[in-house]
Amino acid sequence: MKIKDETLGMWLGVLGVAFFAVTLPMTRLATGTQAAPQLSPWFLTLGRAALAGVLSALFLLATRSPLPKRPQWKPLGMAVLGNAIGFPLLLAFALRVVSASHAAVITALLPLVTAACAAWVLHQRARLGFWLCAIAGSLLVVVFSLLRAGSHGGGFGFEWADVLLVGAVFAASLGYIYGAQVTPALGAERVICWVCVLALPVSLPGTLWLWPQQPVAVSAWVGFVYVGVFSMWVGFFAWYRGLAMGGALRVSQTQLLQPFLSILAAVPLLGEPLDTVTLGFAAAVVATVVAGKKLSQPRNPAALATVSR
Repeated sequence: MKIKDETLGMWLGVLGVAFFAVTLPMTRLATGTQAAPQLSPWFLTLGRAALAGVLSALFLLATRSPLPKRPQWKPLGMAVLGNAIGFPLLLAFALRVVSASHAAVITALLPLVTAACAAWVLHQRARLGFWLCAIAGSLLVVVFSLLRAGSHGGGFGFEWADVLLVGAVFAASLGYIYGAQVTPALGAERVICWVCVLALPVSLPGTLWLWPQQPVAVSAWVGFVYVGVFSMWVGFFAWYRGLAMGGALRVSQTQLLQPFLSILAAVPLLGEPLDTVTLGFAAAVVATVVAGKKLSQPRNPAALATVSR
């Protein structure tokens, strides 16, 4: 793999993570809380997939994209289950109960879980230093989230919403990896487009059936449009391309930045304060990402395999 491709892949991964980071506060805006509900989690999940599916169908028609080959349907189907249904549905239900900051404690584990899935599914390998950096970065994120929750008097208690968030993490990780598996052959844009189109037979009728009958706040519709266009569609253009170019095992570590970007986005969206502790932990996590990228290089560069056949 060329060094320029690796660097560009890392930056594309960061761009995708930036889009995904706003998903937490936008999902919270869209679903509301148990005390003040807005859009239902089922409608939000199917609706965002339907919106992205319509855009995807137009893109595939405009580019005259051929149908995927038979071996590619299984990875695409797994990406549908993980990224189009599993992650957004579990996340939406959880955010009805817990805050975006609380959710960041659990979703911060995405990089480590994604790296483990990459090693398992794509047979990627890295030096011990990479895994130490991945664990250190994940621990930094968890410690930061716990300290932040404690400073606001909330603490951290494991409840049923946390179980949903853990499930969301595993669903997203598998979806990312299986999508990356077919990206070299189909192209990043076509992968997410085919994922969204494959979901249309369920997502479109479901959206129409579950269309809200009660008044919904404008902010909830803004959140809905964002997660449908950017979280479900545009963000994956950059993310899948980054995973393919930079290596899924390495680029997945850029997700260590996601909780901090989510907190930055929550300042204007949810009115959460920004303090120096956040910036300090963000700098430390960035350091682990940079170190992990360097240590992920095998001693024999020619031995690096990014995607298994």
